[in-house]
Amino acid sequence: MSDAEWRSGTYSGAQGDCLEVADGVPHVVPVRDSKRPTAPVIHFTRPAWAAFVRHLR
Repeated sequence: MSDAEWRSGTYSGAQGDCLEVADGVPHVVPVRDSKRPTAPVIHFTRPAWAAFVRHLR
């Protein structure tokens, strides 16, 4: 996952206390804690991530 392009949400905290998602990874959406970038990454299926985001809205 070292070549993944990580991004955080536009509403993320000013102190970096947010989740980051990686773009460009086929079949899954990798998610990590921005405060711990070397910690384990959680992988969601694309449908599961889409349902999660829909629920937040």
